[in-house]
Amino acid sequence: MVYGFIAAIPAIVLAGPVYGAFIAPRLHVSPDPSLIAQFAPQEPAQTAIRSAAGAKGQLVLGLFAALLPAFLMLLHALGELFFAKASPAAHTTAFLGNPVIAMLVGVLFAACALVYPNRGDAAKLRDSLSASLKPIANVLLIIAGGGAFQQVLTDAQVGDAIVHLSHQFSLSPLVLGWIISMLLSVSTGSATVGIVGAAGLLAPLAGSDPSLNVPLLALAIGCGSLFFNYANHAGFWLVKESFGMSMGEATQTISVVQSIVALVGLGMVLLLDLLPPLLSS
Repeated sequence: MVYGFIAAIPAIVLAGPVYGAFIAPRLHVSPDPSLIAQFAPQEPAQTAIRSAAGAKGQLVLGLFAALLPAFLMLLHALGELFFAKASPAAHTTAFLGNPVIAMLVGVLFAACALVYPNRGDAAKLRDSLSASLKPIANVLLIIAGGGAFQQVLTDAQVGDAIVHLSHQFSLSPLVLGWIISMLLSVSTGSATVGIVGAAGLLAPLAGSDPSLNVPLLALAIGCGSLFFNYANHAGFWLVKESFGMSMGEATQTISVVQSIVALVGLGMVLLLDLLPPLLSS
């Protein structure tokens, strides 16, 4: 974790304000008008004047509703650690921690805790839920297409071919982990595939070489999986469609930004690996 924080500082600076100041004047994004109307209304909201205590309570409830799905998924992870696998508690946390169920619980909680206690109109709530689907429908379909393309590449065993090719080169384990993770992620459209594939390949080396800094190897693999997020990544289309970008603009933003983070991360990994053993252990 300490390595991650150290490597993140220059990556955030270069990929954020530095590159942002360069690319922002060259972009002409046009987000979906319905999203703008939903999150940045032109007219002031017609709400009654609330007391400071009431407004604070609404804020706390709103934050809790937004974070509830994450809490449920965290509960699932903790349940796997502390509960027996076949116990009712483990099954309950696994059910509630399922991403689909967790999101559903979050929506239901928000409706019950934020709308009805404030005498919200059920018809308006239904209309709002229906309207919220319209601006994201195209994004969901495109993400599904990107996921299908990813599965085609995975079934074609592109990852296995890249791993086999990597055996032909004699490189530092840190650089090799970054390269394998990067190639798997770019080719399959899944950072998870890149991380799992690279980690699985280099796990025997990590266990047999006592001089290898394993935390830095994990960081290198994670950085490699971020490189050049493009059209076969679902996240690429999510950003592109949400902000109304062209393919070129999306490439200049999300793809380049993630590539900067990946390259700076690799540089920091190699730099940290040069530190004395006492500091890098």
